[in-house]
Amino acid sequence: MSFLPASIWGWCSLAVAYAANWVGDFRSNRERWQQSLWFFGWLFVTGIAAFLQPSVDGHGTHQQLGLPPCPSVLFFDRPCPGCGLTTSWTAFVHGHFAESFHAHPLGPFLYLFFTATAVMSAVGALRGVRLMTESNAWSRVISTTVIIVFGFGIVRMVLTPNYATPTEQAIRAVLSPR
Repeated sequence: MSFLPASIWGWCSLAVAYAANWVGDFRSNRERWQQSLWFFGWLFVTGIAAFLQPSVDGHGTHQQLGLPPCPSVLFFDRPCPGCGLTTSWTAFVHGHFAESFHAHPLGPFLYLFFTATAVMSAVGALRGVRLMTESNAWSRVISTTVIIVFGFGIVRMVLTPNYATPTEQAIRAVLSPR
């Protein structure tokens, strides 16, 4: 994306939205601000990812923010569907693409989807074009994405034992009744 000027990227993404019939007119300024919030949310997440350093373990980057380890890892020693997404997005923002795919194979695709929709939201808000997230096409895209992420996550959870890092194993030992 960095090779395209922002205005070209914005127009391309809006063209996709028009083609998918995902656009309409704003009914109020409130809708325009609500749509802008998606872009600002993306900006915040991207800023946090730029600030963090990807965990060398492939998951657990969120712990740099003071958050606890994933309960799925602590209690079952297996990854949840979202395990590794923060690490994946952080690695992606830092330009470590192989590490990003290793942390969570769907992470780069989800980040690019988030980025594209954020750019469409921002350009649309500036141009007076509302993204119609209540459309059937949009609902199908979101539903399919959720099914893929959770389906992949469940398969990964079943097939990936011994996922905990040494630190998480130590926490598990403290939490486990003997």
